[in-house]
Amino acid sequence: MGCAPSIHVSHSGVIYCRDSEESNSPHQTTTISQGTATLHGLFVKTDAADSIPSVLAYQSRQPPPSAGPRRRERRESGGASARSRTPHCCSVEAETQTSSSSSRASTTEVQVGPMRLIQYPIQVLLVFAKEDNQSNGFWWACDRAGYRCNIAWTPESALECFLDKHQEIIVIDHRNSRYFDAEDICRSIRAAEPSKHTVILAVVPRTSADQEETSVLPLLDAGFDRQFMENSSVTACYNELVQIEHGEVQSQFKLRACNAVFTALDHCQEAVEITSEDHVIQYVNPAFERMMGYCKGELIGKELTELPTSDKNSADLLDNINTFIKKGKEWQGVYSARRKSGDSIQQHVKITPVIGQGGKIRHFVSLKRLHCTNENNKQLYKSHREEKYTGDNSQSESNSYKCKNRRKDSVDVKSITSQNSDAPSLQTRRYSSMARIHSMTIEAPITKVINIINAAQENSPITVAEALDRVLEILRTTELYSPQLGTKDEDPHTSDLVGGLMTDGLRRLSGNEYVFSKNMNLSHSHLPVPNTINDVPPCIAQLLDNEESWDFNIFELEAVTNKRPLVYLGLKVFARFGVSEFLNCSEVTLRAWLQVIEANYHSSNSYHNSTHAADVLHATAFFLGKERVKGSLDHLDEVAALIAATIHDVDHPGRTNSFLCNAGSELAVLYNDTAVLESHHTALAFQLTTKDSKCNIFKNIDRNRYRTLRQAIIDMVLATEMTKHFEHVNKFVNSINKPMASEETSPHSEGGDTECTTNIKNFPDNQTLIKRMMIKCADVANPCRPLELCIEWAGRISEEYFAQTDEEKRQGLPVVMPVFDRNTCSIPKSQISFIDYFITDMFDAWDAFAHLPVLMQHLANNYKHWKTLDDLKCKSLRLPSENNN
Repeated sequence: MGCAPSIHVSHSGVIYCRDSEESNSPHQTTTISQGTATLHGLFVKTDAADSIPSVLAYQSRQPPPSAGPRRRERRESGGASARSRTPHCCSVEAETQTSSSSSRASTTEVQVGPMRLIQYPIQVLLVFAKEDNQSNGFWWACDRAGYRCNIAWTPESALECFLDKHQEIIVIDHRNSRYFDAEDICRSIRAAEPSKHTVILAVVPRTSADQEETSVLPLLDAGFDRQFMENSSVTACYNELVQIEHGEVQSQFKLRACNAVFTALDHCQEAVEITSEDHVIQYVNPAFERMMGYCKGELIGKELTELPTSDKNSADLLDNINTFIKKGKEWQGVYSARRKSGDSIQQHVKITPVIGQGGKIRHFVSLKRLHCTNENNKQLYKSHREEKYTGDNSQSESNSYKCKNRRKDSVDVKSITSQNSDAPSLQTRRYSSMARIHSMTIEAPITKVINIINAAQENSPITVAEALDRVLEILRTTELYSPQLGTKDEDPHTSDLVGGLMTDGLRRLSGNEYVFSKNMNLSHSHLPVPNTINDVPPCIAQLLDNEESWDFNIFELEAVTNKRPLVYLGLKVFARFGVSEFLNCSEVTLRAWLQVIEANYHSSNSYHNSTHAADVLHATAFFLGKERVKGSLDHLDEVAALIAATIHDVDHPGRTNSFLCNAGSELAVLYNDTAVLESHHTALAFQLTTKDSKCNIFKNIDRNRYRTLRQAIIDMVLATEMTKHFEHVNKFVNSINKPMASEETSPHSEGGDTECTTNIKNFPDNQTLIKRMMIKCADVANPCRPLELCIEWAGRISEEYFAQTDEEKRQGLPVVMPVFDRNTCSIPKSQISFIDYFITDMFDAWDAFAHLPVLMQHLANNYKHWKTLDDLKCKSLRLPSENNN
């Protein structure tokens, strides 16, 4: 049974029509009577202008017939006029969505960065002066795409409908100016604020083959975004609309989502400043305006250098900030700034570079909080609180209460135990136990720190309390010193190096077990009788004359000693530092020990062999010769450092800790997947040493000295394990570099290096930090060697990693460092990543203490070499032309 279409008329005569299920035409011809005026269809001339439907929205049930839309005349039942049936009512929208397109009409989820948004069906407004094949083509295209569609016949109704619906796409008929001016309609819509997120399409007449195509610039000037060459094909119209949806509409949808982000920024209590890559201010939030005393208009568009700066920042601090952010690294610390009033304030600043177009840094986002250490800051805090809490006293008290009791993890034991006296005994006992815990005298240092912060929060302004909350969150984490990689895509070489060197492997994924290729034989009866010092061949003695120089060529010593450089270099270095005298052992015993240790290095390893041990020993000796290092350590520390360098990689299998853990090796099981190799190196070294009296260099020292020496050696070897890399470096910087820098800049400091090293000697913990840093730098000093030595070491470590990747693939183990595939790896990229992530900061800190200008120059030269190769897309150690030479 068929029903007559319902027609609803709004105040302004805007008509919304809902066709019956039998209707096949998008523009159902309808008869409307009003007084003596009768409207047959939609385009009958009449003097009753307010009765003409100016905007139509349809709901269709049938697809368009192949022969085109069918027109059937229907008459309102009862003959009553539409206006008399629904006088002055607001119309209800009808949609073009059909059963065939319902899947497209539903809401969809769109991801914009970390935000998950809901996108509703697209709304389209068609502005045509009359019904024709082109208007029908766009209507059926909307129907197919599942869009909500309205049609306006006049400029006034088009603007009214847009202001009501805010359609995402508007299609305006620009083919004939006899009925209306399409460009005027576009301008009137563009004058409305919501139109900035709308795409406006102009339908232009088709040009003949001999006619020159007109310029699109006048359309763009009028506010149009695109033009569509007249084509009534539903598919052509559909394709155009869908392209607009997936292009401009989706982009505008994402941009509109930014309003929520800016709203959050505007209400954020932290001061936020966004600048361009050239440090031109692009945005500041109200909190920034309040903190600095400026209004937004005074800052936007200005370079940071145009604003007054505080003279309390050192040049080194500014250089440090620029160095960090130019490398794309986040910087945070305390910085002095000058307010508009001229007051100098200290701020806690975090500057984060943001990568944009072209993969380059396009913005810097700065978060700033007041650092409450001086009177100006305290006064500023006071004014902030007065602004924030003026008004109702009870509200102020409530806010104050919230400020004091906002911490999630702190418990006021006294208040708890004093309340609820009638509570059950179990609860009372629980509170009593908590009170005893808080009164315990056995308290870890970190617990004391947290308690001090908790106490400081109680009477602090809300901004300080929130800042201390963040401090507490950080202190409660387990990895206090490990940097967090960004969520953006990291360089795969860096990611693989971090994964391979700073983790103890994944869960074991196969039943394969890795067994050392070398069977450890602890018997020394077949070892050759050690040479005396006078039996050293002249060619070796001549090379060793230069061993105190940093540029000493360890590979030449490797060649002339038949891959036994450790014994010969060890004899020379140990003699120079009086190791035999300190240990009270004979030279024969020392030589026997060196031979036993060297015999347990694997010469089959391309990198981790006795040549590497000799190289680390040489670097350690070089560092021990530096004035500040020598003045900071005792003779026992020197001996421990030399022994640790000698044994630090003994019996290394040429595979990483991650590999051994993944392979389920016996060593990984023995040491619980923790510092597997480093634990093995020290344990085996002491086992080899004490097993045979002939090579036991510790047999003549007393028990207490032996225990102290043994502990120092173990601590240094374990420090070479990379999972604690950033902890060791950061502790060194905070405990050694920063206090030393403060003493040097202090006007009361007169003693210089002597006073500094004396202070360090008074604190054994500081000596431990220096020894750890020294052996760590010696262990990975390859990038600081002369270029030819650096290149040779890079080739050797790459080959060892290649071999590990090959074996992981053969055994079906997780590939720890996928970039180290011998067929695809770029060695320059791997070296650049290693230097950027591990070497630069560590050697900057070590150089600041030990003064190593030669090493730092080599590091700069070598980095430039690798960078040049990478820029030329060269993946090998040298340019092909250099290899041919």
